[in-house]
Amino acid sequence: MSDQSPDGDPPRLPPAYRLVALDSVGSTNDEARRLAAEGAEDGTLVWARAQSGGRGRRGRQWQSPRGNLYLSLILRPQCSLSEAAQLGFVAALGLGDAIGSVAPPLIEVTYKWPNDVLVNGSKAAGILLESQGAEGAACDWLVLGLGVNVASFPEDAEFAATSLRFEGCPPEVTEVALLEAFGKHFLTWVNRWLEEGFAPIRKGWCNHAQGLGEEIRVRLAREEFSGIFKDLDETGALILGQDGGGERRVTAGEVYFP
Repeated sequence: MSDQSPDGDPPRLPPAYRLVALDSVGSTNDEARRLAAEGAEDGTLVWARAQSGGRGRRGRQWQSPRGNLYLSLILRPQCSLSEAAQLGFVAALGLGDAIGSVAPPLIEVTYKWPNDVLVNGSKAAGILLESQGAEGAACDWLVLGLGVNVASFPEDAEFAATSLRFEGCPPEVTEVALLEAFGKHFLTWVNRWLEEGFAPIRKGWCNHAQGLGEEIRVRLAREEFSGIFKDLDETGALILGQDGGGERRVTAGEVYFP
């Protein structure tokens, strides 16, 4: 392991990060979890050019060919596990700003609850949070995994997918360029979260939320239902308007658009 990229050119990252650069790995999240359990410091960032066993939420396979961005960041926030989960929204904002900084002006970045980033309405990135800590106690560590379709995307994904290249980003927008941009923009948002709490994160995310104010469908493990996506609450849960004027609070699930 080293702080050099696999091809010899180190990405330019702020000093807050400790880069662990790999050519290929089973899963950057698994590697980061191992390092976190061994005591790796806050800001350790595992980056790989390819993954042989990449995974997304609920254990789904994440196709991981070369040319896309795969990273997992170890964080040790001094907060509860439930508060640490807000870092998924922080990461989405950091990635959204990073894409905006390198992409052509007509590319639209939006956020799909709970932790996807869309480009022109199709999924370009997913965020996976895994943490350790006793329930009700402080978070010991959190691994924030990020997979971004830079050069290619899966054709058979459940939710329509895309890549930055397909949406018009020039060849110089590589996974390294996006890693560098994310490193800077994530720091901006995480520092704001630390200083001001979730309120500005919630506002920034909702300003670009896909489907806000519209009817959406939510799938749980044993139930599906529809409603109007009204808001996020102060914890990041989805607030869904129901027939008759009631509301339903959703803390986990899959969202689909008509």
